[in-house]
Amino acid sequence: MKVILFGATGMVGQGVMRECLHDPRVTQVLAVGRTATGVTHPRLSELTHPAMDRWETLDGLLAGYDACFFCLGVSSSGMTEDAYTRITHGLTLEVARTLARLNPGMTFIYVSGSGTDGTERGRTMWARVKGRTENDLRRLPFKAVYLFRPGLIPPLHGARSKTRAYRLFYTLTAPLLPLARRLFPNQVLTTVEIGQAMLNAAERGAPQAVLETADIRRVVA
Repeated sequence: MKVILFGATGMVGQGVMRECLHDPRVTQVLAVGRTATGVTHPRLSELTHPAMDRWETLDGLLAGYDACFFCLGVSSSGMTEDAYTRITHGLTLEVARTLARLNPGMTFIYVSGSGTDGTERGRTMWARVKGRTENDLRRLPFKAVYLFRPGLIPPLHGARSKTRAYRLFYTLTAPLLPLARRLFPNQVLTTVEIGQAMLNAAERGAPQAVLETADIRRVVA
């Protein structure tokens, strides 16, 4: 498998990249983002693209891949709906349309979130925007599109969130996370499990397009 990974410097992306680089099924990983990851590995190449636009000029670099793991995202805190939509929906769909054109046999996996509103009509802004993004991705001519909706995500193996509030949350709650996982198994999923589930879904598919935490865990198994 040749994999394109967006958002490799974020917490989920760090975990997914680690699983890709440790999995013998993956022959090449292209990490695309505004900044370099700082990781060196013989199967890893990087495309640093600060502007994050004009993807049509990069056709030669983005063709020939089997899967895209799209882990890029921002917090909606303090953002207007227009600004959040430009990043969450606009950037994602621009990338996805380019990849669908270049790689029609590609599996595209998008990290959404628990509580995403597929009706696009709910009261919660981020959930509406994520829902619209999911729905529009499913209309693109990929081999398959899978929408991951994890809940609480304990980071493993040094993965860290870029958001200070999230880093503080995970630091303070780290001793309680094993208990939370036992009490609420359908709400807690590690970065390792997300990465492994993406690889399994890209290789052999998944039972449905939208996967909540319990569904993702079944794909790992």
